Amino acid sequence: MGNNVAVGLSVTVIAIAVLAVLDAWVYLDARSQAQKNHPVSVQVGSLVIEEPRAWLTFCVVLFAFFFPLYLVARRTDA
Repeated sequence: MGNNVAVGLSVTVIAIAVLAVLDAWVYLDARSQAQKNHPVSVQVGSLVIEEPRAWLTFCVVLFAFFFPLYLVARRTDA
């Protein structure tokens, strides 16, 4: 049973590390695009997201929705 706990913990740590790296990439990429006067922007209802810190915050809070949304918004803006 101890081995299963160690494996589960390892998978969790790896998953969190991958999410952290992807969140950091979103922030750095959004900041780079904004510095080029080409911010990655999307509107969801009345909410407009185009600031790098906003992208980072939303990706941290709800990664499964906002990371793919960022990729689509970045692609359509490029």
